[in-house]
Amino acid sequence: MTNNSESSARSLQRAGEIIIRYGLVVVIFWIGCLKFTAYEAHGVSNYATNTPLLSWAYDWLGERNFSRLLGCVEIAIALLIATRPALPIASAIGSLGAIVMFLTTLSFFLTTPGIWQPDYGFPALSPAPGQFLLKDLVNLGAAVWTAGEALLAASARRR
Repeated sequence: MTNNSESSARSLQRAGEIIIRYGLVVVIFWIGCLKFTAYEAHGVSNYATNTPLLSWAYDWLGERNFSRLLGCVEIAIALLIATRPALPIASAIGSLGAIVMFLTTLSFFLTTPGIWQPDYGFPALSPAPGQFLLKDLVNLGAAVWTAGEALLAASARRR
């Protein structure tokens, strides 16, 4: 690899790192803000009411308040991840929260009705909710990467 192509590769890698971190921030923040709308609160109910991880809280808080609570958590996670340049340990905490969040949403594959395309079954995912949930596998990977990178940065600062 020539110096020029190596420099281009490093630039692409750095751009990818920025897009992964702040793309994750935008996605989580935006979806968190949407949790304050009636249509999103209703949309969440199909997932929350079918999983033992969340159904108790949904029953306790109701549709709108449960959605608002999720929105607050998601916005906090997004803001924490965004603090990476100044507060890498806070960013790592946000990323760890995102990991828990995405593992939770991926668990919906086991509990949500309609994941598989009717008449086809596994592995044919339905457009919604199946394909909708599948994207969280990539989001999980981004959260794992941002957590590791932020923890390394925090460790380097302590030295």
